[in-house]
Parts: sequence; structure tokens; C-alpha cells
Amino acid sequence: MSTERPTAGAAGQQGDASAEPAAGAPHEAAHTPADPAPAEAAAGDPVATPAPTEPEPADAGPGAEPDGAEPGDTGPEAEPERAGPESEGAAAPESEGEAAAEPADAGAAAPDSQPEPGEARAPGGARDGGPGAEPAGPESEGAAAPGPEAGPEAEPGRAAAPETGAEPPRGEAGAEAETATAGPATDATPGDEAEPGTETGEAGQAGAEPHAAAQQSEAEAELAAQKFERERIARRKAERTAPIDAGTGLSGTAADLLAAVRAVESGDKPASRYFDDAAPAGPRRPATPPPPRPEPAPAVARPVRAAASAEAVTAVRALLGRAGAPEALAPRAAELLGEGAADQLSADPWQLLAVPGVRPSQADGFARSLLGPDCGPGDERRAAALVGWLLAQAAVKGHTALDATVLQSALAGYGVPNPEEALEHAIGDGSVLVFQEPVGDPVPEGEEQPVRVLVGLEGAALAEESLADGLARLINTFTGAADWSDAAGSAPGRSAAELIRTAAGHGLVAHTGGEAARAEPRALFDAARGLGLRACLAAHVPAAGAVTVAGLLGGTEGPRRDADGQWELDLLVVLDAPQLDVEAAAALVESVPDGARLVLSGDPGVLGSAGAGRVFADLLAARACPQVVSRTPDPGPLGELVSGIGIGELNQVDAPGKEVVIVPVRDAGEAVHRTVQLVAESVPRAFGTGPDGVQVITPGHGGSAGTRALNAALKERLNPGPGRFGGFDPGDRVVHVPSPGRAVPAAVVSADAEGLHLDRGPAGGRTVVPKELVESQVRHGWAVTAHQAVGARWPAVVVVLPGDAADALSRDWVYTAFGRAERHLSVVHGVDQALPKAVAEVTAKPRTTRLTGLLRTLPASTAPEA
Repeated sequence: MSTERPTAGAAGQQGDASAEPAAGAPHEAAHTPADPAPAEAAAGDPVATPAPTEPEPADAGPGAEPDGAEPGDTGPEAEPERAGPESEGAAAPESEGEAAAEPADAGAAAPDSQPEPGEARAPGGARDGGPGAEPAGPESEGAAAPGPEAGPEAEPGRAAAPETGAEPPRGEAGAEAETATAGPATDATPGDEAEPGTETGEAGQAGAEPHAAAQQSEAEAELAAQKFERERIARRKAERTAPIDAGTGLSGTAADLLAAVRAVESGDKPASRYFDDAAPAGPRRPATPPPPRPEPAPAVARPVRAAASAEAVTAVRALLGRAGAPEALAPRAAELLGEGAADQLSADPWQLLAVPGVRPSQADGFARSLLGPDCGPGDERRAAALVGWLLAQAAVKGHTALDATVLQSALAGYGVPNPEEALEHAIGDGSVLVFQEPVGDPVPEGEEQPVRVLVGLEGAALAEESLADGLARLINTFTGAADWSDAAGSAPGRSAAELIRTAAGHGLVAHTGGEAARAEPRALFDAARGLGLRACLAAHVPAAGAVTVAGLLGGTEGPRRDADGQWELDLLVVLDAPQLDVEAAAALVESVPDGARLVLSGDPGVLGSAGAGRVFADLLAARACPQVVSRTPDPGPLGELVSGIGIGELNQVDAPGKEVVIVPVRDAGEAVHRTVQLVAESVPRAFGTGPDGVQVITPGHGGSAGTRALNAALKERLNPGPGRFGGFDPGDRVVHVPSPGRAVPAAVVSADAEGLHLDRGPAGGRTVVPKELVESQVRHGWAVTAHQAVGARWPAVVVVLPGDAADALSRDWVYTAFGRAERHLSVVHGVDQALPKAVAEVTAKPRTTRLTGLLRTLPASTAPEA
């Protein structure tokens, strides 16, 4: 199989829209193994990748904005980690939300190479990454002169898939440690967790214009809805007379562990004994079904938290200044810690870790400045703060809990002399929750079931409990099985008919399929409306005929709520279900009334949710409800290519209509040049669409071919201007991020004293972003990351893979990026064999969650019909 010329490993044409290449440039038409093109051979050398360069040390303080963070990118899968064995020191681009190098200490700091949860300390202090790991990658320098245009007008052909030369797939050993250490990386560091438009943003502060405040209603309403749902979840748990029932029905050593946990939580027993018994036990008898879960309490609205008073901010600013820490942290610290923030920080300086973006080494320096020699690595206050910080970093990576041994190892890596004791204190204080759950399949009677001990923060733990409760409630309270045979008979296909029949008889249904299968839940929605049911269709981003999940939760879209806070509907169909995190899913399920139907639909192959959890995947794994698998294939060469990627194969496909074109490049500079040519000239000329119908997708924000560099080049070519309003001009393509994890494509219409006026398309409508929120909520959008693109599609897509992006690629990233194209895909390809290797070997990073186990303990009466 020919490997003379690196290609994407998929069918398509190499070349561009020009009929003839520029003089002196190698002809880039595709070739087959049987008939290599002479010009290909003449081209000579394979694609060269830029030489690695050393990252420069960061000079920002703990509150500085990380260079790698962008709005709308908060997401574990949006950025595959580069730290660890896989990177082998190679330079890589600053990816979707990748953190920049660790900021400078706020005073004398501990070493910056502290390991993260689950990370093994190699000799010499090598680190593997983990929750909160912030590997820094230098921006590659593209030096080669750009070559000829490349694009869809080359001769149709068939490109050969290169030999991967891949290493054998990794085994399962060490999977638990990898859950934390090499887990899904984030699109943003903790410093980017501010939720614009709420207590974490600047809106609502003194001096804000009344009209500007009114324009924040969408984000504020959404966040307020999520917060009162969290309060309701917490109240329901507090009203329970028994402890959390995860693991109910266990016996033997597992039951002893659960009893020990509860004794620790009540203060009747030291936690050391609990952890002494935490090793996996032998088999046990099958667990008996737990009792039915309690019904949810009525919702009570919770107002958005007010900003800290000026006096509190002033006091914190003075304290930070006295200790040599950045005073810019004062507003956020005062907001998080309350009116007595300065006193709290004086008594416990490590509470500064609660502020997003602050690292342990910086908190150590702050504490040393305030406490002097009285503080040390074994300080109980430090250990308690580190436990919470490590779990918070794990949540950013997508985990809802961590294995207790992983957490202890991470504490030891940060110099805590007695990690077990530190964890005992955290459990005893109630700052974290502890769970044990069975491992593996049920064992025969008389044997003990292996278990593992998990530790998590209250928010995600209670959200998973509430979500499991809500799903069980929908299954148990549904009694309206109906005969929808007529509606199924008129469905557009067999899979749509099967979905309609299944939804007719069940309160909870999961539906999976690719892009073409999205028509099936829409057919169900139309059928339900035709039967006179109150139905609602919701999607992750604005879509024709659907509301957004965020708007539905925030009360700005969709049906009204009744007196109990639940929606007045009979059927809720949710598209893009993999994008639901545990908190959003819990709030959504709690709002579906008893007896109603809920259908969750999505493609399991795309990137996961921006927030913690893997709700859709856990629901599928638990098999707690009927699952309808679509048999509708995605059509054409693009569908064939993407379907193969979904199963780990980068196949050759015939693309006679130039549906797939491969554009080899030698460096990042050439990648940017070719991308601009494709968007501005080649693709519009070949397919009769304007540049607005072409979307660029790239792995990261930084680097010489990241979103920033590409957007700057595309703006200069397509809509040059001075950036009169916060760097934007009318006509600019942007992404609007009203809340973390949501990136809505839009275009700038105008700008005035009110703010930036955006058009989010027919489905999203017009909106105004207040001027004080423009910087945090809006970015140029000609080029986006794959996580920002999830849920949307464009007529043509240009995926840019510069040489320094190799370590950022994974199967789910490639699947998501390539799947955004409807008619045409151009791959600006400079990663050589890294692309087929990523598709074949680099699967989605695992997340430690509890939802599957909770759903599997549902009473037998809730199990789906065979």
C-alpha cells in the first residue's frame, strides 16, 4: 500500500479547486497504489512536521486568564491531554481549552510539578497528568512558504489509506488510574469556569445599565433554574431518613464497608478503619432490589447569588496585596467565600484554592506569606483544601467521583504526609461524600461481590442520585401504554416506525444513530403532535422546529411549568443527548411530570458533555430502558467515511463528486494559507456556496494553526476591519457563549451602546450581548474547535490538522469533526500517520461516574421489557 505521500487515509482527492497548480509546485492529485502519479514521486519528501520547541515559562499570576481557554469550550473531551507517555515530549498545539503553563506563584511556591490524582511519580519527578493537569504546548512555527491552492476541483480519484504502523492497542491494565490521570481533558482551565451573566460574571454589578442587565435574562434564567434544581436535589437528600442508598442490599465485607462509611459520616467511628477495609473484596451473594426511590419534592426557585459587597472585596484585596498575591482575585474570592472572606482567608489561606485558576503552589505561597513558618505541607487546612481542589479538577475532566486510592496517591504527590488521615478528616467533616459500589457482574450466591470505594463532591454526587431517582420515577409512573400503529405505519422509515412503537409503550426510551437518524426522533415528535399530545423537541444548539435544552431549563423556551415546577407536556424528545451533563440532566428529568414520556436521542460516537458525567453512555450501559438503534445509514462518501471512523477504521472511499478532498501541507503556516484559500475561493467556486457555508474546525485555540491564528487570517481575507467594538465588526462570524459549554454560531449585525447585536440564524434569532460581556462571551467563529461544533452542521467543512496537532487527536474528536460536513469535507492534513493511528487506537478518555451502578440497582419493576 503506497505511503509515498501522507494522506488522511480516506478517499477523496488531493488537490485544490484550481484546474492547474502553480508553476513549480508538486501536482497533488490523488493516486492509487497501482498507478502512482509521476508528479507525486517528483514531489519528493513526505510532509515535514515542525520541530518541537520549548515552552516559555508563564509570567501570569494565579488569576490570569490561561492562554488556552476560550468561551464555550469547557468540556472534558474537547481537549485530549498531551501530558503523559503518549506525548513523549513532542510539541503540540494549545488545544481546545488547554491550559497555558502554570502561572507564577503568589509568593514562595511549592514545586510546579506536583502530580495529579492517580498519577505515578516517576524517578526525577516526571508526571503523567490527571485531573487538573495543565500541560503547556508551545506554538509551532510554520516557516515553509505556502504551496499551490488545494481544493475540490482536482480530478476525481481514490486516495490510498496509509499503513498506520500503529502500536498494539493499549490493554485494560491500569484503567482505574487512567480514569483520573489520562481522563478526558478539558476545554478550559479552572480559571475559565466563570459563568458569564451570573454571579461569576461582571453583569449585575453596580453601575451596569438597566437595559444591559435585562439582556442577560437568558443566561441568568438558565443558571437560576439549574441552581434551584440543585437546591431541590440537596433538600430531597436531606429529607431522607436513611443514608445514600448506593450499594443497598450488599452483604459480607461490602456491607461492612458501607456500615463503616456511614459510621464515619456520623462520627461514630474513625475513618482509618474504613480505608483499611477498602480493598476489593471477594464475591458475595446477589444484591436484593433496593426499595423504591422517593418522589421528588416541589421545586422552589432560588435567586441568583448577589455580588459581594464593595467592603468585602476591599478587605480581600488588602489581604491579597499584603501577601503579594494578585489583587485581581479579590472580587471572585469575596463572591465565593461571602462577606467574611477576608477573615476566612486569614484563618485558612488555602481556601484561596476555591478561586478558579489558583494552583496549589500558589496557595502555598499565599499561606506562607500570611502564616510564616507556622504552616507546612502537613497542615490539616492545606490537606482539606487539596482534597476539594483535586475533586474539583476531576469534575472539570468529566469525572463525578474518584477512586479513594487514586485520591490518596494524588495527596501524597502534593506532599501531604498522611494522605489517609487527610481523607478521613475530609469525610468526617462532610466536605466530601464517600461511596462503595460493586465491581463487575453479579457473582453466584455465597460469594462476595468485589467493590470499589469512590469519593466525590456533593454537587455531582447528589445530581447523579437525583437523576437516577428521576429516571426510575418516569419508568415506574408511566401507565399510558398506547397503540400508535397507525402513526408508525406512516413513519418515513423502519427505524422511525420502531421508535414510535417503542415510545408508545414506555416512559423512558434511548435512541441511537448518526446524523441521518436525527429524522427519526423528529418523526416521533410529529406523530405525537398529530395524536394530540403535548410534545416538545429540544436540541443542544438552535435547530429548526426545536427549542434549546438551555432555553428549556431556563424557562425562555418551551412549555410552561405547572404549580409543582414541572413542564406541562406528555412527551419530551431530547436530541444531542450525549451533551447532557449530570446537573443539566437531573434538572431536566426532575421537570418531566409523572406519566409523561422521555426519549433521549443521540450519537454515542461524538465528543461527550462539557460538564461532569457521561449521562447518555451510562444510561445505555445500564440497559435500564428500551434502546432503539437506528438502521438508517448516513448517505454518500461522507457517511461511509464517518461510519468507518466510528468503529475505528479510516477507510478508503470513492468520492466522484469531490465530497472528500485531502490537502497535504508541510507546516502550520502552509496549513493557514491553504485553509484561507479553501474557504474564500476553492470550496465556494466548486460547490456554489458562499464562505459563510464553510466552517473550519481545528483541534486547538493556540499554536500557529489554532483557532486564533485561523480566525485572524480569515477575518483579514473575508471581512477586514478595525474591530471597532471589542475587536468585532459588522459581518464577522462569531460563536456566542451565553453559558459554559454552549457555543452558538452567530454573525455580528451591529454594535451600539447597548452591546453587540448578533444574528444566531433562523432557529436562534437575534440577541444582544451587553458590552461588558462581549469579551467573555463572544469569539470569532470562522474557525472553531470540535467541541464548539458539536450539534451543528454546515454544507462544507475544512478540518485543519497541522503537524503539531497529532497528540490532540482521538477517535471521537475525528468522528465529531468530520461528521459536521453535509456535502463536502476538505482535510488540511499535516499529521502523517497520527490520523489513522488516532482513529484506530485513541478512544474517548474514560470518566469515573456512578450513574450506571445506580441505575442497575433499580427495582426489578423498573427493568425494561425483554
